[in-house]
Amino acid sequence: MTTIADFNFGEKVASVFDDMLDRSVPFYREIQRMIVEMAVDFAVEGTNIYDLGCSTGTTLLNLGQNIPGKVKFIGVDYSRDMLARCKQKLSALHFFREHELICADLNQGVHIENASVVIMILALQFIRPLNRDKLIGSILRGLNENGCLILVEKILGEDSVFNRLFIKYYYDFKKRNGYSELEIAQKREALENVLIPYKLLENRELMIKEGFRYCDVFFKWYNFCGMVAVK
Repeated sequence: MTTIADFNFGEKVASVFDDMLDRSVPFYREIQRMIVEMAVDFAVEGTNIYDLGCSTGTTLLNLGQNIPGKVKFIGVDYSRDMLARCKQKLSALHFFREHELICADLNQGVHIENASVVIMILALQFIRPLNRDKLIGSILRGLNENGCLILVEKILGEDSVFNRLFIKYYYDFKKRNGYSELEIAQKREALENVLIPYKLLENRELMIKEGFRYCDVFFKWYNFCGMVAVK
């Protein structure tokens, strides 16, 4: 029997990551558009905009093209291969905005300062559950008053009946986008020990418990959810 290695964000994944997101995340481009739309309204001149788990830099690029004024964009990722791809992409597309790329493991916490917007797209789900409270707390402390956290996650259904259905619909979505049954099964096995999703209400409780004043859902498609929380 072939053993499937745990999923990791090395060069092999980094080289196909953008295509993977387009074919694996429902409404990915619309989610990106919505994130930018909200970030424009929350961004404040003279502050920092963070993308935690910035991968190849797609979100940084979209933000930089739409947020006016003097702000600094900071991308954080623990994968050096992803950051190398990000750096290449930003350079190739002439990203001229002030920015910094940081290699860091979010499981060890993160230093956030003078932030008006913090974004985590499909990143919190890869943080070990015992480290998530501390990470969300760090983000809250680093946000300025009225700053926001924009969170997109793969989630579990609130009930096992819906969860089974939502997973089935998601695999049907992947098949429509060209993935084979074998590819879907291998990806599921590879992610089993590294991607640990919460339920929507668990993510909401996490943010409210750490001190965010408001939290709402801006996107929902079966087992994918986008939330925005305000300090």
